[in-house]
Amino acid sequence: MGLKYDIALSASPEYKQLLDNIGLAIETARQNAFKAINTELVKADWEIGRHIVEYEQHGQERAEYGSELLIRLSKDLKQRYGKGFGRRNILDMRRFYLAYQKWQAVPAKLSWTHFVTLLGVSDDTARKFYERQAVLENWGYRELERQIDSSLFERLVLSKDKKGVLQLSEKGHIVSEPAEVIKDPYVLGFLKIPQSHRMTEKDLEQKIIDNLQMFLLELGKGFTFSARQYKISLRNKHYYIDLVFYHRILKCFVLIDLKIRKVEHGDIGQMNLYLNYFKTEENVEGDNEPIGIILSVDKDEVLVEFATGGISNKIFVSKYQLYLPDKKQLQKRIKAIMENK
Repeated sequence: MGLKYDIALSASPEYKQLLDNIGLAIETARQNAFKAINTELVKADWEIGRHIVEYEQHGQERAEYGSELLIRLSKDLKQRYGKGFGRRNILDMRRFYLAYQKWQAVPAKLSWTHFVTLLGVSDDTARKFYERQAVLENWGYRELERQIDSSLFERLVLSKDKKGVLQLSEKGHIVSEPAEVIKDPYVLGFLKIPQSHRMTEKDLEQKIIDNLQMFLLELGKGFTFSARQYKISLRNKHYYIDLVFYHRILKCFVLIDLKIRKVEHGDIGQMNLYLNYFKTEENVEGDNEPIGIILSVDKDEVLVEFATGGISNKIFVSKYQLYLPDKKQLQKRIKAIMENK
């Protein structure tokens, strides 16, 4: 009787729903507990920083990098509370408070490791951008580190004016139109291709497919992979689009053509053909017009301007780099933007 009841009960849709509801309650409670613990730990570090700064402001001591105060504090706190209170950690807590002097300004979603990473960004405008973007895109601290190392902020602002830079810092990179998904350059250092390596376009495409997750992160939020070497047949002639993505936010296809040489006007004409085909043959109700990105090793800005002029389709030409950009040069250009030079 008991065995039959167990079998009947486990097969019951109502019982399965009960089990699912209980499971959801448990998982939600665990997640909330973790968030609460994280918030309390971050607040404790903020409070430690506040106490140190207030002690200094009362004229007791200036806690510079090599200050005896931090060394003494580290030693005493480790004796009382164990690990986690090295001099470097104490210094980070002090810097944390100085960067966020109002607790209400501290984003609840970020961990202490996120904040330590953010404190390594000396420019306030850039740091605010990375903080905002980490919350918007739910970055782990390793992804945050990668985006900082690849100069994401600096690359995004090069096409903006002073107002645009400030908006990027205050609101993050919110995509609402096609031009906002484009970066120039794209940094493909994660492919680990030596600069001297002789590479074909097929090699580059395969490397990207092998590192698709990292490539999606470089493209940005909203991209989903659809196809590679997408075949188009027109009057028995075949064309192949290297990579096809769909952008969930813009609700449109994004076609990417890879070039290991400088882009030519014929490449732009070919992309225009691809976009016209997709508009007619692949778009369904609710889809917006597709976007084309020609990703090349180099480009002539004047040629691109004339070749895309008068074309109604949204075609963008961006360069890619196989190594991290020179951050100092990027920062110099951004400073000129901010000073309106």
